[in-house]
Amino acid sequence: MLDRILRTLWKTARSSLLFRPRWFAAQSARDATPASQGQRRLITQREHHMEATLTSIYDSVWNPLVHITLIAGIVYTIATRAVQVRHLPGMLKCLFTGRESDAGTSSFQAFAMALGGRVGVGNIAGVATAIAYGGPGALFWMIATAVLAGSSAFIEATLGQVYKTKTEGEYRGGIPWYLEKGLGLKWFAMIAAGVAASCYALLIPGVQSSTIASAFDSAFGVPQWISGIVVVTLLGLVVFGGTQRIARVAEKVVPAMAACYVLMALVILVINIQAIPEVVRLVMSSAFGTDAVFGGLIGAAVSWGVRRSLYSNVAGVGEGGYAGAAASVSHPVKQGLVQSFSVYIDTLLVCTATGVMLLSTGAYNIVPEGRPALVQNLPGVEPGEAFTQEAVNMAFPGLNIGSGFVAIAIFFFAFTSLLTYFYFGLTNIVYLTGSARGVPARVLQAVVLLSAFLGTVRSTELVWQLGDIGYGLIAWFNMIAIALLLPTALRALRDYERQQKEGLDPVFDPVKAGIKGATFWEERESLTRS
Repeated sequence: MLDRILRTLWKTARSSLLFRPRWFAAQSARDATPASQGQRRLITQREHHMEATLTSIYDSVWNPLVHITLIAGIVYTIATRAVQVRHLPGMLKCLFTGRESDAGTSSFQAFAMALGGRVGVGNIAGVATAIAYGGPGALFWMIATAVLAGSSAFIEATLGQVYKTKTEGEYRGGIPWYLEKGLGLKWFAMIAAGVAASCYALLIPGVQSSTIASAFDSAFGVPQWISGIVVVTLLGLVVFGGTQRIARVAEKVVPAMAACYVLMALVILVINIQAIPEVVRLVMSSAFGTDAVFGGLIGAAVSWGVRRSLYSNVAGVGEGGYAGAAASVSHPVKQGLVQSFSVYIDTLLVCTATGVMLLSTGAYNIVPEGRPALVQNLPGVEPGEAFTQEAVNMAFPGLNIGSGFVAIAIFFFAFTSLLTYFYFGLTNIVYLTGSARGVPARVLQAVVLLSAFLGTVRSTELVWQLGDIGYGLIAWFNMIAIALLLPTALRALRDYERQQKEGLDPVFDPVKAGIKGATFWEERESLTRS
């Protein structure tokens, strides 16, 4: 199935439609010649064909993945005895213990890099989309999925640390490494690395840059192609500086912007405090199909809640493994706990803040797919960041600050996501070639920058669909890997908890933990003993 999906995607990508700016199709009809009108009809037919093809790919990737994600979260939560809940105090302690080294980042920097990938436009536009198509109950399922997904984030980050390596003086790890070292499937690891590098370079960046351009166009009237040039220029200045520069930018920008955004949400909640009980009732009743208006949307609420939650916190997609492996820690479980905590920050804090802002101010429409609109509080406003902009404007009538605030928030959230996408793509190139400085790495840099620019001049629907497909493809590889390597993660967790009970600061010895293939840790332990 994967081979068929990739072939279809490649045929679609070769179509000029992917590289046709949205303003080309918007040329005035009154200036068109009969020949150009005929050409436009042909282009329209191609658009419909491409849309149908991408929808088919999207459904093939995501329809089973929604159920697998929920089931996996439940299984991993049971298997780890709810590690994402039991070790919550330890997560905060581990967040500030690992220190930056010449080869690796600090625990907090790795946390910020992962959070930079998690906290993006999905926290603003994605939440609005979930509510618009799945009803208020989608917010509950986003939160529920995040709590369960904390266990998936723990496992992938722990495995990333267990099987990491040191290449060109930097720690690297993630999906390909634990497929090869943990399962002995080098051929499968090569395919996974190739797919992940392609998706992070070609399919995923456009979502972030497109939303930046759309938000700045709406807020400040900046032409979208200009936003694209600015984003690409700033992105280039950072990505050419290497892993340490990416980590340091993420370390400073992500926590500050998340704090400002949540603070704004808290102010709006205080202003609309009387609406909070009704918001809670509406979310819960809609989530379980008992609401008189939204009761029939329970299936859509689950589907959209799970999809948008996974797209936002990307737990189970494998990003926690890439980011977690970069950290300098004494035991893999420490970074597993840190990455699990980042899921809480992303969904339970930032996404919930967005959802409650929208529902408490009434800044939303409910437009189920294939059904008549149930709520039209914002006539003519498309689902996305515009909902959040209107929520801020409603909270501060007359000031008209919503568009500007949301545009700035989106820029910082989306820009740090672009940085981490480049790092994740480069990590896969390092696995394939053994170097972050060769020609393939330079090609990756160019493709990421090009994809980011093209995202600003493509249709929003197209870039979101491509981004979803990219995440889904990577998630399939990672879900298979972490399911098969669950026993390894559990051995690492037992070893960590055993040392904690003995009053020790846990230090990882793979031999004592009964884990094979952790060559980096084996060599480190050997040097320590000698």
